[in-house]
Amino acid sequence: MNQGNMAASTNGNLDISASFAGILNEKHCPEHLQVLKTFTTALRDKEYRDAVEEEAVSSLFKVLSQLCDELQAVSSEDQDLQSVTLQLQLNAECFRAQRNACVQSTRNQTMLRELGFIDVSLKLLSLLLATNLESRDDILEPLRCGIQFLGNLAVGNQLCKDDIWRLSFPNLLLQMLSVDDEKAVNYASMVLHTCLDDAKVEELSEPQNIQLAIRVMELCRTQPDLDWTVLIATQHFLKSSALVESMYSGMSHSERVTLLELLFAQLREEDPDECGIPPSVARFLASSFQKGCGAVLTLATGSASSDEVLQEALTVISLLDVLCEMTSDLRQFMFLQDHPDLLMTTVELLEQVHAIGKASKNVFSAAQNFSSFSGDEDSSSHSPVISFKAHLVRLIGNLCHSNTNNQNKVRELEGIPLILDNCNIDSNNPFISQWAIFAIRNLLEHNKQNQELVATLEQRGTADYSALRELGFLVEERDGSLLLKPVRKDS
Repeated sequence: MNQGNMAASTNGNLDISASFAGILNEKHCPEHLQVLKTFTTALRDKEYRDAVEEEAVSSLFKVLSQLCDELQAVSSEDQDLQSVTLQLQLNAECFRAQRNACVQSTRNQTMLRELGFIDVSLKLLSLLLATNLESRDDILEPLRCGIQFLGNLAVGNQLCKDDIWRLSFPNLLLQMLSVDDEKAVNYASMVLHTCLDDAKVEELSEPQNIQLAIRVMELCRTQPDLDWTVLIATQHFLKSSALVESMYSGMSHSERVTLLELLFAQLREEDPDECGIPPSVARFLASSFQKGCGAVLTLATGSASSDEVLQEALTVISLLDVLCEMTSDLRQFMFLQDHPDLLMTTVELLEQVHAIGKASKNVFSAAQNFSSFSGDEDSSSHSPVISFKAHLVRLIGNLCHSNTNNQNKVRELEGIPLILDNCNIDSNNPFISQWAIFAIRNLLEHNKQNQELVATLEQRGTADYSALRELGFLVEERDGSLLLKPVRKDS
């Protein structure tokens, strides 16, 4: 900056300070608002912003502090609506000036922090959140600008992040995320995302703080277009086993489904090995599936009349989807093959679902209605258990992949004829026949006893291989081993 500009800047700082003195000592008027707007506009210019003197910023702090004190008295009877409206406009303009001052300026961030802007700004935001006025829009403007200021102040400045966190966590952050205004919530989400690190995420997992995390997950469900909340969940929450377990325990079933959908999406990223989900989360989800999987059976009896019961069943279905994805040859989760009783639970659940579907016509019964795939409306196409049985078969196949102990366990649980009985095409379980073939392949691979069992079942006629043949496969004995072999098209 040349000498002429520097002199002009110095004079500008002096003029601003003198003008701010008028705001402090006179009754508020529209001219005071114009003074603040002039300062806000000047701070958009990088040269002015980089040269603004502490005296001018200190004068702004005095104005902000006075406005904060005045807002505390806003409920007194002598406050007329017009003066309150002007006062709120002055609040908003102060916040705008502060917001602009912080843009790409570590110097100004530090100056505002050291002068005490964080404490007073948070106090003012707290007052705004507690103020009841007939004109809600008058409150929203300073609220949005104040939260934006916090976001700009925190960017790239660890000391500011830590101070904002210390003074606003958890209650004020939760209040800001609960405002009935999408813009304010979006800005508050940005502040939370900017402040978070591993240590702060662990603080969130403590019982007294968990409602803040649950609110973020609720926003992921109710306002999916808010990018910041999804980023908070995927970049921070899902990487903490303590937080995932704490959230899951405190969530409704519909909130659990949202959490599991985000986990599922994270697993399907282009590089699943870098998904960041810790093994302890996988163990927790496997145990949760084992404990709650019986809830899905209520869908067959019609007892799932209440939405809560339906949501509980949907949680089980979502857990199964996540476990299928985790065990689809993702190296970091293949230890689930040895998770105690997970395989047994899955086989037994498949047996129950299969038996219920055969006993009477219900949501688990096999169907041959493919009209829904053509776009025709059909109630079964909206069933929550579409593909559930297919995914049970898929999980069994995954858990048995190159795992002799699990291959043997399925045989001992009489799961092989059960899976063979699910090779038929079923419109309620798209691709179940393919998953059944996949599972049988994994069960027979390098396992002589399983191969002999399938051969015995064929000789006795207790296993129906017609479905396998229709799908283009033969069960063939070769050198004492049983193989699934594709049928040649010309045969």
